[in-house]
Amino acid sequence: MPLTPFHPGEITAQTRAGAGDVASRVANFIRPYMPDQHRAFFNALPFVVLAAQDGDSQTWVTILEGEPGFITSPDATTLRLADGPEAQDPLAPALAQGADIGLLGIELATRRRNRLSGRFHPTETGYAIDVQQSFGNCPKYISKRDWHRVPDYRPGTATRTDHLSPDQIARIGAADTLFLGSGQHDGTDAPSNGFDASHRGGAAGFVQVITPSHLRIPDYAGNNFFNTIGNLLQNPHLGVVFVDFATGGLLHLTGRAQIDWDPQDSRDPDARRMIDLTVTQVIDRPGALSLRWTDRPRTDPPRPT
Repeated sequence: MPLTPFHPGEITAQTRAGAGDVASRVANFIRPYMPDQHRAFFNALPFVVLAAQDGDSQTWVTILEGEPGFITSPDATTLRLADGPEAQDPLAPALAQGADIGLLGIELATRRRNRLSGRFHPTETGYAIDVQQSFGNCPKYISKRDWHRVPDYRPGTATRTDHLSPDQIARIGAADTLFLGSGQHDGTDAPSNGFDASHRGGAAGFVQVITPSHLRIPDYAGNNFFNTIGNLLQNPHLGVVFVDFATGGLLHLTGRAQIDWDPQDSRDPDARRMIDLTVTQVIDRPGALSLRWTDRPRTDPPRPT
């Protein structure tokens, strides 16, 4: 069998979606190292998005922040982080022990983003990530925002439930951005094993809350890699985080997902597929980040057509 950067779930999803032989077209763009421009990009970021699983095999996605420069890259296969997760972060225990992770670097103001997977582990001076796969992403569906920090901030107290409250439902209903975490492992050392963190965006309210324990997340036309969908075909555990850009709050959800390959949804005719998430845990972290964002005036549609 020829070498491919994709695992069987991703290939199955690509085939079912009619994307053709994606590996032959893009294999050279998925590398076992970071190009220099990606290394410089990560070094300049004030935050990154990270996905992994906890000790109960539940998948979560979170955000790690620091002053620009808190991420460095001593070589093309390593990132070092000066700061790790805050104590109330759902991934704090797993990351402190070392974990397979997916990482997304995203610059909202310019809509630039790069992704990688690898192994996160503590070091004597912080944390490090040993990179396994690295690739860039197109700027689709990203709402432009500028960031700043608030001085002397203190995170609020996290709350945990097994379903969404009316206030949380309202926040999701107003959101135009979320981040997903998914992963799979077939027990081999294939580079396609591990976790993935990805961005999803659309018009405000693009995520539908069907019940306090059921979300429908549209899957629009993209790069045809099908990293998230492919992972979910192998392992249905999915993590989601919504960011309150005005307050720095994080709303983490985890649960199990199913793919609706032929959604008959007049509300969102642009959706190629739907991800149905059954929520099993909710962690609400008010003021979790010192970062705040302000919207830039929109000059292009939220979803290219």
